[in-house]
Amino acid sequence: MPGIYSLKGTVKHYDWGGVSFIPSLLKIDNREKKPFAEYWMGTHPFGDSLVNTGGNELTPLSHIANAFPFLLKILDVKDMLSIQVHPSKAGAEEGFAKENTKGVPLDAPNRNYKDDNHKPELMVALSDFWLLHGFKPTEELIYTLLNVVELRELLPIFNHSGYSGLYKHVMMISQEEVNRILQPLLDNLAVANKESEPDRFDEDYWVAKAAASFNKNGNIDRGIFSIYLFNLVHLKKGEGIFQLTGVPHAYLEGQNVEIMANSDNVLRGGLTTKHIDVPELLKHTKCEATYPSILSGEEIGTHEKLFKTSAPDFQLSVIDLAAGDTISFTPITTEILLLTEGMAELDDDNIEVRLGQGNPAAVAFTGQVVYLAAATRSTIFRASVPHLL
Repeated sequence: MPGIYSLKGTVKHYDWGGVSFIPSLLKIDNREKKPFAEYWMGTHPFGDSLVNTGGNELTPLSHIANAFPFLLKILDVKDMLSIQVHPSKAGAEEGFAKENTKGVPLDAPNRNYKDDNHKPELMVALSDFWLLHGFKPTEELIYTLLNVVELRELLPIFNHSGYSGLYKHVMMISQEEVNRILQPLLDNLAVANKESEPDRFDEDYWVAKAAASFNKNGNIDRGIFSIYLFNLVHLKKGEGIFQLTGVPHAYLEGQNVEIMANSDNVLRGGLTTKHIDVPELLKHTKCEATYPSILSGEEIGTHEKLFKTSAPDFQLSVIDLAAGDTISFTPITTEILLLTEGMAELDDDNIEVRLGQGNPAAVAFTGQVVYLAAATRSTIFRASVPHLL
């Protein structure tokens, strides 16, 4: 089915989502202030996009295109997301098969594996964005354990057992031990914050926010340990970061475009009201020093930058056009185009698709030259497959 067509994605109303960013992009009236957390574009069973093939007819994308190896999303993170890890391909296949054998329904809240795929992921910030990403390098982690007085008792464990021993310890100790260690920390932090509230560059800011959001019935969320053990990363608008399977992470605040292997497998370890499975999380976590690599994109054309990763499932580039600019390209595989700012038009000499508020996404099928023209200054993300882009 050659050509270009407007695409309608799937909204996910998770409780951590914002109430205005995605509704504004989709031109949806959200007077009820319902959370709009994610907007999915692709062919996942829990979020199959619809394609406008003419008139009022909307067709599931999976009916007219081979299953996409990737899933493209917009996220609006108002409240912190869970401490999480994504499994490898082999790990996902094993876990998915085991839960199927046990008869755990796919939509069960205690299900770990929604499919049998891995989930490496790349995100590009649409605003200032904050996240946790992998374990701090050794010197930084030792500095933290020395200077956060209440955590000093963890330093001998790290010195003796390394990253895996330390993380297993804080994730497996009893709730009573979690409270014993962290309650004095939170008490001291509350006193300090009365004098000077920390900013987002300070881990204490996120610790206070996590405590207010996730501590329940006198019990402190053990995910707070991870805020001190992981790298706190700030991305500026237009910067990206890639997260391999096994790298522990958590999104904290901001909006982004995210592309990943076509999977919804998430193993959680804290800072969430959703299902937590600590043994499964530890089984798949890479307990090692991580040095965050912030991506700015590499120029591949006059108006296009590519965010290179090692993922075989997807590739993401961003096209920035001034008003009146026009570029052309020929898709070799089916692509998804997502406009996040401005107004633009796609044209393949047969069909025209306007991209703007209320209609930000399109799918471009293979084989025909596609022209992209900007009516105003515009930013368009282009999602494809690495060796074919």
